[in-house]
Amino acid sequence: MIALSLAEIAEVVGGQTHDIPDPSVQVTGPVVRDSREAVPGSLFAAFAGERVDGHDYAAAVVEAGAVAVLGTRPVGVPAIVVDDVQSALGALARHVVRRLGATLVALTGSAGKTSTKDLIAQVLQRKAPTVFTPGSLNNEIGLPLTALSATEETRFLVLEMGARGIGHISYLAGLTPPKVGLVLNVGSAHIGEFGGREQIAQAKGELVEALPSEAEGGTAILNADDPFVRAMAARTKAKVIFFGESGEADVSAENVRLTDSGQPSFRLHTPSGASDVTMRLYGEHHVSNALAAAAVAHELGMSADEIAVALSEAGSLSRWRMEVTERPDGVTIVNDAYNANPESMRAALRALAAMGKGRRTWAVLGKMAELGDEALAEHDAVGRLAVRLNVSKLVAVGGREAAWLQLGAYNEGSWGEESVHVSDAQAAVDLLRSELRPGDVVLVKASRSVGLESVAQALLESGAEGEVSAR
Repeated sequence: MIALSLAEIAEVVGGQTHDIPDPSVQVTGPVVRDSREAVPGSLFAAFAGERVDGHDYAAAVVEAGAVAVLGTRPVGVPAIVVDDVQSALGALARHVVRRLGATLVALTGSAGKTSTKDLIAQVLQRKAPTVFTPGSLNNEIGLPLTALSATEETRFLVLEMGARGIGHISYLAGLTPPKVGLVLNVGSAHIGEFGGREQIAQAKGELVEALPSEAEGGTAILNADDPFVRAMAARTKAKVIFFGESGEADVSAENVRLTDSGQPSFRLHTPSGASDVTMRLYGEHHVSNALAAAAVAHELGMSADEIAVALSEAGSLSRWRMEVTERPDGVTIVNDAYNANPESMRAALRALAAMGKGRRTWAVLGKMAELGDEALAEHDAVGRLAVRLNVSKLVAVGGREAAWLQLGAYNEGSWGEESVHVSDAQAAVDLLRSELRPGDVVLVKASRSVGLESVAQALLESGAEGEVSAR
């Protein structure tokens, strides 16, 4: 964080200082909420959760070098006491962002946010120091913590914004007002909570409404291929840039193909030129993500050649998102188990099909959460798609939703041993250990709550131990 005195922080957040001998002492390190991350010069934000109360770790973080604690009560060590720690973090982030000389880029969407954010960050880092959201910490706590990690040297601040209801993105954009706002898509993620795609579009579009006007340097970057997103152009005073395959797209791709290993290759077109891209990531869905990143980078002054080189060299920065690992026996494990919605599930299945040409493919799939009344139809559709893509075997893991996955596959013509329903992750591991053969490709994907990353990990450990069928 940029250096601030405890007195200034207390004034910004409306707090009272306690047990602070010298209020002029500065916070020069990061703001952290995990006591294990406390380092010299840091500020510790003490949240009281259901199981753990951060205030109980106050003495330990100060001993580790933290300058003070930001909490809701005195703790016997230097502290700034506020009514609400989350609101105080937001106020502090807003204050720091105003003092930064950085350009703020914010993005949202139903699918692909984290992968696209990672691409944007890796491209912009070629131009200037860039700070970006780690993983998918995109909520009311994660976003201000990311903003507070910026320093005087930071020139680009890339922030992922998530929403579970109307008003959430407006709130986040108020904490960290963006100059560039990107909306990727409006899909089915959290449709059960929102009530419909129209409501999701209303929430996601709050980002472009928060942008400054074109005269003030604001830019909205919108997916021309998504009608809900394209319509958001009418909701902003900012300059509008479109990306996608549509004829009206300012940034587009031609000659899109997948390499033999399933990595996308294409000719990138921007208003300032064209250049060839071959990505290290897997799956054709990353083309849209790459175009979104390219549109941001072009708007911030990078050439087509610079963008193409950066996209071609960019990797996956966040775990369990299309992590591809080949075991010594030739079995390939694709761990995409961080989360799932209908759009990302279909994209992952298509990537599996592309990677598995001439090889046996396995789709180990589980529940897609928060789909509301759409749950049965969406799980059924994914099961059917697995069959249409000629996935060799579908392993549906879990309860009712997994049964719907298998039912969809069965109704599409997957009979016999082409699809199977197992009760839990361990049952899936036992099945795969007994049936995998060298050269097989295994996709593992479900919503985060299912925890299917344990299946991928167990299979990787099995490969290391030489446990694989020789059939």
